[in-house]
Formats: sequence, structure tokens, C-alpha cells
Amino acid sequence: MKLRPVLVLFAAAVASAAIAAGCGSDDSSGSKVAELAPAGVPIFAEAALQPSGELKSNTDAAAQKIAGVDDLGALIVEELESSASKDGEPVDFEGEVEPWLGEHGAAYWDSGDTDASNLIVETDDADLTQEFIDHQVEQSQEPYESKSYEGVDYVFGGEDESAVGVVGDFLLATRGEGRFKQAVDASESGESLAAEDTFAKAIGAASEGNLLDVYLDVGKLLEESDDQIDPQARQILRNAGIDPSEATAVASIVPGSDQVTVEFSSDLAGQEAPTGDASELLGELPGNAFAAFAVSGFGNQVKQAIDALDEEGIPDTVPPGQLKKGLKQLGIDLEKLSGSLQDAGVFAVGGNEKSLGGALVLTTSGSQAVATVDNIVKLLRSVNVSGVSVLGGNYSGFSVRSDDLGDKPLVVAAKEGRIAIGYGTAPTLSGLASGSGKAKTLSENAAYDDAVAALGDTPIGGFADGPAALRLADALIPKSDGDFKKAKPYLKSIRFLALGSATQDELATAKLIIGLK
Repeated sequence: MKLRPVLVLFAAAVASAAIAAGCGSDDSSGSKVAELAPAGVPIFAEAALQPSGELKSNTDAAAQKIAGVDDLGALIVEELESSASKDGEPVDFEGEVEPWLGEHGAAYWDSGDTDASNLIVETDDADLTQEFIDHQVEQSQEPYESKSYEGVDYVFGGEDESAVGVVGDFLLATRGEGRFKQAVDASESGESLAAEDTFAKAIGAASEGNLLDVYLDVGKLLEESDDQIDPQARQILRNAGIDPSEATAVASIVPGSDQVTVEFSSDLAGQEAPTGDASELLGELPGNAFAAFAVSGFGNQVKQAIDALDEEGIPDTVPPGQLKKGLKQLGIDLEKLSGSLQDAGVFAVGGNEKSLGGALVLTTSGSQAVATVDNIVKLLRSVNVSGVSVLGGNYSGFSVRSDDLGDKPLVVAAKEGRIAIGYGTAPTLSGLASGSGKAKTLSENAAYDDAVAALGDTPIGGFADGPAALRLADALIPKSDGDFKKAKPYLKSIRFLALGSATQDELATAKLIIGLK
């Protein structure tokens, strides 16, 4: 094992222990790790490394529920030492690392090469840290050369050409000498990632005391990927006041005794973040759904999409500027329809491939939606489209069957206040019936109620029932799938997934909560 892999595994072990076993101080506000990361770094992840208080007890409880392990950090260290020993370059974590290990550690990926990670680990004793580096160099089967830059001594070499040294109160390990020198320059000049306003603002929006914070410069990552974002998606974002070329985001992990929370915040670089609350619709979706999601303001998004499609036309089918006009002549007014749409919800039901189904449910104002569906039915009747049947009973709508769709039809149905478009007649109609007081809804599901409570003041926008989703996965995934077999014991610990979002001025926030049994 080379020196660089030793440090990578060491950092991974500490970060993993922090996430799953409760390592991490209650207050990360004093961290200065980002002062070694060069300005302009697009990805930066920082973890708290020392255990303390309620944070440790909560994550120990979560690790026990997920993996049945009382001290996952100790287990990871044991695996690290075993791996290093097998490679002939043993590491004694307790004797060589713990005596100097500080409170914070970080990894960053710089511009132009996001495959190469660079490590920063806070040290409480620079001399002991240097002894650790020297000892690893002595054991290394690959040669390292002693060097110095701006008064900082370091070693360089190994199969992957790593540079490792002590810079102030930190152990620094980079891929290549150039990155090491950049970090030294950043720490001495003050022109580091920590000094950037965008970074400081993004990290400042995250709550204190997190186990792990991951910062992303979304605009820079898009730029480095040759700006590979769909033009229509970009236009929709801009219409919503979002400029992805200037956006940043932070994701944080926060453990609890019976849940693990991933918090997101993003500076959308717009005048104001999108707002809305579709939790009422989500709670009214069918109670037997194993997964559901809802968004507000769906009508605006549909209108933008229709306007863009009408302007560009459909190649070889509809000329530009003729889509809305042509359909209106047939009694289908897309502008009025999109204007009547409000919120949208999607749900899925079923415990196996045969029973799998679901629908998109749209809430509407007025009677435009029902009238539009009725006009579509009349149009289909007049042209005798093959495989199309008109729904009977109390709903306006139709179903379409084809070999490509499988055993179930595609169904479009409407009633006053709602449209449902789904796979399978029963699931689609249940999307219309839910909320009427006659059918059981998600809001009557105990796990859903706990998900809402876990999110607190954040409106819920997405929900998954852990056991129900696992039953479906168990039915669909082949028994021979080794990865699923390994993951299944851990997935059994999940009671629910809850997703919520909120906004404050230019800042959009979201929470993903994993509720544990």
C-alpha cells in the first residue's frame, strides 16, 4: 500500500465513522480547514472528526438500528488496519493517528480534474503528524523524495505522485506537487476558498454542528462539463428566476436517534426562490401508495412548456405557431387548460409487477379540465382510434390499450377539480377518488403522519413507505442479485422517507429524512 492510499483510506474511515458512528463535534463553526483549499474549488466536503455529546449518542443509536453495530467507527478503523497490514505497510490507528488527530477533516476536488481528491486533516500535534508521515514513507514500497516549498517541508512520489506534508495545523495530501503548492499559497496569502463570498454565504446557510457538509459550485461544474444542460430546462429555470450558471449548493448530514436527515440549501442566484406548498394534495393521494410526490405551481410549468413547443413546432408534424391554434379549433384550449392547473402529484401502488400502477393527479380550478377531456373524448370517437375506449360511470375520460403498454391501459380521467393520467384503470380512478372522503388517503397512514412530524415546519413534498417499497423491490429484483442481497438487511431498517422544501428570499432549502424503525 502506498502512502497516498493509506491517507485516502484513513480519511474515508474517519469520514464514514463521522457519518455513521457519531464522530463529530457539536459546533463546527471554528473550522478553518477551507483556508487550505484554493479559491475556485468546485467541490469541498468537510467532516467533524471528534465524538461528543448528544451527536454521538444519536448516531450510535442510528448505526445500531441500521447495521446492528454498536461502534461502527471502531469497526471501520479495524478494517483499515487490516487492509494496510495485508499490503505490508501496517497502520496503528490508536498509536499513530489518534494522538494527533484534530477536530476537522476535508476533501476537495479542484477545477479541471474532479477525479483527483485532495485531503486536509486538522492536527493537534504537528510533530506527531510528521512522525506518522515519516513512518509511512519508510514503509512504502514506492520511493518518496523530500522537498520544500515556501518553508513547508513535504514528501513527493509514489505510484500516484502524491505530495504530503504538514502545513500549519493541518496534514495536507494532494495529487501532484502543483496542487500542494496551490494550497500552501492559499493558506499564506489568504486567497483561499474560505475567503470567497459565495462559499462563505453557502456554508453560512447550513446549520451548525453537522457531521458532514458538502459544498458545490453548480455553475463551475456546469462550465467544466461543457454546460451540458438541456436548453429547455435552462429556460424553465430562468423563467423561475434561477440562473444555474451562478448557483451554489450545500448538503449536510445530521443524525438522530430514530432518523437520519440530509439537509440541502442552495443559492439559486435569482431574484427570489420558487415558492409553494403542495402538501395538501400529497396527503390526499391514495393511502396504499408506496411512493408519492407533489409540487405546486404546476400550471405555470405546463404553460411554459406549451408556449415553447408551440413556438418551435413539432418537426414534420406541426409547423411553428400552429399547435395551440390547431387544437383550439378542435375544442381543446391549451391556454385555458394550463391556466386552470394548480398543483400536481404523482403516486405509485403495487406489491409486484402484475399489480404495479400509478398516476399523475392534477388539481384544477373551474370546469375547464373536465370540458377539455370531454372534447378529447368526442374527438377520439369521431375518428375511431384503435384501442381507445371511453370511460363509463361518473368520470369523463378514456383509456388506451396497446401491446407496448403491457397488460394495463393508459387512462385519462377527470372530475370537477381534478385530472388523473395514469397506468391502470383502478389506480388512475383512485387518484380522482382520493380526497373525497370515501377512500383512504396517505394522511391516514401512520408512517406518513410521522414523516410530516419529522419535517416540522418544512412542508412535505415527497413520501415513500419503506416496508412497502422494499416488498416491491424484493418482488422485482432477481434473487441472484448480490448487491441487493447485501443491501436488504440495511433497507429493512427504513420505515419511511420524507422530502420537504421551503424558501427564504434567494435561498431554497430541502430536507430528506430517513425514518428508522
